[in-house]
Amino acid sequence: MKLSPVNLMHLAPRCTAKSKRSGFQCKAPAVRGKKVCRMHGARGGAPCGSLHGRYVHGKQTRKAIEARRETRDLIQKALQLLASIEI
Repeated sequence: MKLSPVNLMHLAPRCTAKSKRSGFQCKAPAVRGKKVCRMHGARGGAPCGSLHGRYVHGKQTRKAIEARRETRDLIQKALQLLASIEI
């Protein structure tokens, strides 16, 4: 007996998302390789960086934030070193 694609969908794992209001689990089939369905964000999200539609200047990108964090850590270490050298 050959199963049609509609019948195969019934055998698919279910979405693990739960409703905030009722607490019931979503009964839609999960996207292949994911734990949630397409309505709950399995393939969602915008591209990163300059490919994003609201990208303006890059000040809040992950790379810029990490660079500022590293700079701040270096400055703090330098100030601690200067404080330990002074008599």
